[in-house]
Amino acid sequence: MNEIANKNLTSISKALRKQMTKEEKHLWYDFLKELPITVNRQKVIGNYVVDFYCASAKIVIELDGSQHYDEQAREKDKERDEYLRGLGIKVLRYSNYDFNRRFEGVCADILKHINTSPPPDGGASPQGEA
Repeated sequence: MNEIANKNLTSISKALRKQMTKEEKHLWYDFLKELPITVNRQKVIGNYVVDFYCASAKIVIELDGSQHYDEQAREKDKERDEYLRGLGIKVLRYSNYDFNRRFEGVCADILKHINTSPPPDGGASPQGEA
């Protein structure tokens, strides 16, 4: 995977880490941060910034607020998901509504996917990340 690092997105990803939504903060501080594997917040992969990325499991975790549900946003999400799948990365999407109603269920689902992911191919993560 020879993606070129996108320096413009690096500064955006840093800002997004400081401005996480309440759902992102809850998932990070109350679950992902405590996992015995590395999970990155607001990770740059190619031309995209993903909410959370676990390189060892090749999983992206996205929390979708209402802005993700109009037709244009759905199309952009579909394009991004296809790009990530092309890199061998599984995308897990959860609506903020579902996340807020079923926090423990969402965490269990994430853990299930992490635990059933195939072993990484050499442990490498996609290039071009910040």
